[in-house]
Amino acid sequence: MEYRFLGRSGLKVSCPLVAGVRYSDIPSFNLMCRAVTYGRQVGDDIAELCMKEAYDNGINFFDNAEGYAEGESEIAMGKGQQPCAVNEKGLSRKHIIEGTKASLERLQLEYVDLIFAHRPDVDTPTEEIVRAFNYVIDRGWAFYWGTSEWSAEQITDAHRIAENLGLIGPLMEQPEYNMLHRDRFEREYSPLYAKHGLGTTIFSPLATGILTGKYNNEVPSDSRFALKAIPFFQNAVAGLETPEGKEKLAKVEVLKPIAEKLGCSLAQLALAWCIKNPNVSTVITGASKPSQITENIKALAIVPKLTDEIVAEIEIALANKPDLQPRFR
Repeated sequence: MEYRFLGRSGLKVSCPLVAGVRYSDIPSFNLMCRAVTYGRQVGDDIAELCMKEAYDNGINFFDNAEGYAEGESEIAMGKGQQPCAVNEKGLSRKHIIEGTKASLERLQLEYVDLIFAHRPDVDTPTEEIVRAFNYVIDRGWAFYWGTSEWSAEQITDAHRIAENLGLIGPLMEQPEYNMLHRDRFEREYSPLYAKHGLGTTIFSPLATGILTGKYNNEVPSDSRFALKAIPFFQNAVAGLETPEGKEKLAKVEVLKPIAEKLGCSLAQLALAWCIKNPNVSTVITGASKPSQITENIKALAIVPKLTDEIVAEIEIALANKPDLQPRFR
């Protein structure tokens, strides 16, 4: 099925393929014909079969009206409704609102504190996104909204639109940030921290486990990289064999003596390094067993030990500090 955006919106509708034909032969299904034949030629059973055929072929645009068969057409459509997945992703107003309601129902909560636009959606106008998240906030389903892996330009654009409309802009961004992935967080977002008070909830602080040192010799059988059924981790394993991957592992080796000097694990050093950055609001960590949570929390005690001297040693080991000087003068 071919889908097209409805005007300047993030909503996708099925596109007509055969004009002037009713029922299952066209992607935009209209029950108007049922208003003409209801009670004569077409009954509930036929109407529902036609609806099912339309859904099975990917049609998601259905037209109706209260005047069709004195409302009976709407009743028939209501009986035959089925979900269509084409709008169950992205940041259209439809998906933001419906997705929020569905998440709250699954979580068994009336509201959440924070809600994120998980990845940008270049197909949906930013104004539509800003208005939709403000709708969510106004309904009390969330207190604040933010972004995830948006560019600085996209975040700035959202703030500009929100300010012009007297609405709430994104409070926080959820980017990847760790010792091996720094440029966007430290350079690109740099102007946003003071200008917009941008908070951050960083993910992958251990670079998918590379910064723990456990992949320097081989892939442990109980690690995520050993999950052969998941392509992402298999690609990550293959990446370790590339020149870039080997360079990362070499940097981890150089970090080991620093961790030993501080009396902590490589993972704790990597987490403490992230936490020390004042622009990091919180660090998202994963765990496959309770003991990992306990060990990760110990990173807080390492932060005060990251003196200027230690930080300088880390920078020499990493050799990847972003250039914060303006690119244009």
